[in-house]
Amino acid sequence: MTITLVIPDRIGSKLHQLANDDLETGGVILARPVHTANGDLRLLVRTLHEVPNDAYDKREAQQLLIRSEGYVPSLAEAADTECVPIWFHTHPGSDGIPMASRHDIKVDQQLSDLFRLRSDSEYYGSLIVSPGINLRFTGHIDDGNKVSQIDRLMIVGARLSIQMNDDSEQKELPQLLDRNIRAFGGDVQRVLSNLRVAVVGCGGTGSVVSEQLVRLGVRTVTLIDPDTLSLSNVTRVYGSGDQKVGGLKVDVLADHLEQIASDVIVNRIVGKITTESVAKQLLSADVIFGCTDDNAGRLVLSRFATYMLTPVIDCGVLLTSNASGQLDGIDGRVTVMHPGAACLVCRERVDLARAVSETLTSEELELRVHEGYAPALGDIEPAVVTFTTMVGAMAVSELLERLTGYGIVPVPNEVLLRLHDRELSTNSQIPRSHHYCDQTSGKWGLGMTDLFLEQTWQM
Repeated sequence: MTITLVIPDRIGSKLHQLANDDLETGGVILARPVHTANGDLRLLVRTLHEVPNDAYDKREAQQLLIRSEGYVPSLAEAADTECVPIWFHTHPGSDGIPMASRHDIKVDQQLSDLFRLRSDSEYYGSLIVSPGINLRFTGHIDDGNKVSQIDRLMIVGARLSIQMNDDSEQKELPQLLDRNIRAFGGDVQRVLSNLRVAVVGCGGTGSVVSEQLVRLGVRTVTLIDPDTLSLSNVTRVYGSGDQKVGGLKVDVLADHLEQIASDVIVNRIVGKITTESVAKQLLSADVIFGCTDDNAGRLVLSRFATYMLTPVIDCGVLLTSNASGQLDGIDGRVTVMHPGAACLVCRERVDLARAVSETLTSEELELRVHEGYAPALGDIEPAVVTFTTMVGAMAVSELLERLTGYGIVPVPNEVLLRLHDRELSTNSQIPRSHHYCDQTSGKWGLGMTDLFLEQTWQM
């Protein structure tokens, strides 16, 4: 089981600030637990409560003494919000290391039962953070019978930071990735090698994204697509050929990825992202690439970025022709969604009426179109490998930029490519007030709900 603590950037920034304070700081983090299909646990951070100043009996650079009123009120909130309470404290200073002292171990033993009892949680969590370019940390969760290490700390926002537990063994990087390491450095390469990525849609852009990720060193990939490879797909789907026509797209692409890297783990999911059981396969992903053409699927992915704190990089390509049939518009789009960025609905990148039509059976759609209650779905759109490749590569580049920070500040959350004009532009958009992706909605990191992602699903 891999345990990942996922933190929205606004709370991650606060942890950075506290870790750089001259004095040690304590507090309680509340996180919603999400158990994934592969047995992993993701803890989605909702709130951070510092110990109030008047609850410290002693607060020095290397020692804390705290009265119970400094943390007990947070446990009641944990119970009300179904959160795991995580006791955190800092080991500050340039020489600070997040290693548990004998006193820290004793405190954990004293707090574990109390925290689980008062919060009505299965787990007690403990976290120590120290300053660094990225936060250094150690931590664990305790269910009363077994203590398990928190393996990764992931801070999600305009940038993406993934840090391994300081107690983790650092594996040697393979020579195969030498040129990447020279460009990004070993730390970024280790993040890429540890990253779990899902690609929704295995067509023109999805195959480009998947191949580039594996060549960059990503070694765990989930592919989702319901369709078989058609003859017209061969012109733009990487790893395909006319001899593979009729095979499942996920199998065609997965076989190709496994030829590139024998150690890659590819999870093959045949189905639509608009089906609840399929969508739940995304719970273990650190990053999701949306490479699907349908509007209904994009609605699902938009919610993941908010409810599960999972960055979603959505891309699309549109070719248009004039009245005489001559190609005159080649437009690409890459939109990055994360806590604090507008979703596709706020950006009006989703046709809501078409999204509804896409979830209907063919009989229902025909009836509603006839009655004027639903738009007819159009013909198959044109697609050309040159342009799908460019947009897919731009989508992967956006991930790399989030990990390395080589781009401009503030970081834009959308890239528009007008290839017919040889123009590229960027923009940023924040959520609409009180929309589900807005912080005021209270949906950030809400995790599992009675109705998954608080939306209706196809049967």
